[in-house]
Amino acid sequence: MSHPLALVTGAAHRLGREFALALARMGFSIGLHYHNSAQEADRTKREVEALGVSVCLLRADLSRPDEIASLFDGVRGFDAPLKVLVNSAAVMTVGHPRDLKVEDWDAALDLNLRAPFLISQEAARLMTDGGLIVNVSDIGANKAWSRYPSYTVSKSALESLTKVLARAFAPAIRVNAIAPGLVLKSEVVTPEEWTRLVDRLPLKRPARGEEIASALEFLVKNEYVTGQTIVVDGGYSLV
Repeated sequence: MSHPLALVTGAAHRLGREFALALARMGFSIGLHYHNSAQEADRTKREVEALGVSVCLLRADLSRPDEIASLFDGVRGFDAPLKVLVNSAAVMTVGHPRDLKVEDWDAALDLNLRAPFLISQEAARLMTDGGLIVNVSDIGANKAWSRYPSYTVSKSALESLTKVLARAFAPAIRVNAIAPGLVLKSEVVTPEEWTRLVDRLPLKRPARGEEIASALEFLVKNEYVTGQTIVVDGGYSLV
């Protein structure tokens, strides 16, 4: 008997990888989406296979609706029902609101907001026997990060979209979000700034990847939660 399928976008590395491994440990086959990180995707594929489940590598540029449609051609070809979708792929564009170029604004909104919407549409058509959609937000969705305007706005809107889809897709499909705080240092943050941010946290350390992934495990197992954003931020929202 085949394992049910979980599709994770941006699963080659960083938090997407953590989500894919967590789902594999729960017994899901993995649809492992990536875009440009082919080597990392192959490495994560081997890690997932070592856990005894099947993996299908799915390459797509999620900023292009036609490639999202092609991605789901691959999902439909997988010999397992789609039960879980994790929208993890995202881009964090830097730029002050005075100077941010329109193409950089569009790049963030296309990948961080439009893509999860279109992917969720496609997934809902396949989840005929029910399922779970999890959008990966950010604690920044409720902050005013002027250095990352398009990212912040896209994540705030993603949390709103989570509620809209949760109501629209109920009762068969649950839709929730996870909002991490500081986990893995981004290349757009200097080591000095990272240290300053961590020192402000009440818990005085960044999260471990598995601590964020455990929120996903909770959402998979608790079938009475929908339309919620689970915040896992070490107290960042308190400062």
